Amino acid sequence: MPTITTADGTEIFYKDWGQGRPIVFSHGWPLSSDDWDTQLLFFLNRGYRVIAHDRRGHGRSAQVDRGHDMDHYADDLAALAGHLDLRDAVHVGHSTGGGEVVRYLARHGEGRAVKAVLIAAVPPLMVQTEANPGGLPKEVFDGLQDQVARRRSQFYREMPAGPFYGFNRPGVEPSEALIQNWWRQGMTGGAKAHYDGIVAFSQTDFTEDLKKITIPVLVMHGDDDQVVPYADSAPLAADLLKNGTLKTYPGFPHGMPTTQADVINADLLAFIEA
Repeated sequence: MPTITTADGTEIFYKDWGQGRPIVFSHGWPLSSDDWDTQLLFFLNRGYRVIAHDRRGHGRSAQVDRGHDMDHYADDLAALAGHLDLRDAVHVGHSTGGGEVVRYLARHGEGRAVKAVLIAAVPPLMVQTEANPGGLPKEVFDGLQDQVARRRSQFYREMPAGPFYGFNRPGVEPSEALIQNWWRQGMTGGAKAHYDGIVAFSQTDFTEDLKKITIPVLVMHGDDDQVVPYADSAPLAADLLKNGTLKTYPGFPHGMPTTQADVINADLLAFIEA
């Protein structure tokens, strides 16, 4: 099983398939690199090298009790990019993974990257503050932590069965296979990492990070995202980027890389090859 060991001794699992131009995928909370399997196979079959890791405490990476914050997430990604000596990479991040990509580029520079994609991503800032009145109240995220602490397994059933994939919308047929796969990925990871990760994705302010990024960035977001609300995320992030392009998907849910993979993959390919 391919792994690297970070500077603080944390073992990080990763997938590295194929040859050619590298595309690096950063997954969302509380999932794993398996959430990208559809994208990994799509781009692998088109001649790309595809790389995805399990964030610390998630999936098959070590369930450490430390470092569950955006700086460590970014440092772990930098360690992986350095270990694999990636050049001219495209970084794609979904949800929390989008925050990880933004912090990585701002904290470690763009020397190894040429483009980035943020899909239903958490930047600039999810939590409501005086400077971010459109954000969600902190009590929302406190409630998520309470769910993880008290009833994680059931919560990880309810999230994909409802708002994550939009299966709670009228006329949308739930997929039991997707629900169970989400639950499997979540329960493989560590409760401490997931508990702390809620603070990381909700309270990290990426405003200054976004301003530092100069490479082309595609910001993709569904306007029916019930997890990371559209109005206070994608349009604001795109405006803060020096070279950002916003693409809005009417009616698409938070988990659109899975439920609308054909559309998302085609648009990713077009951006990467442009």
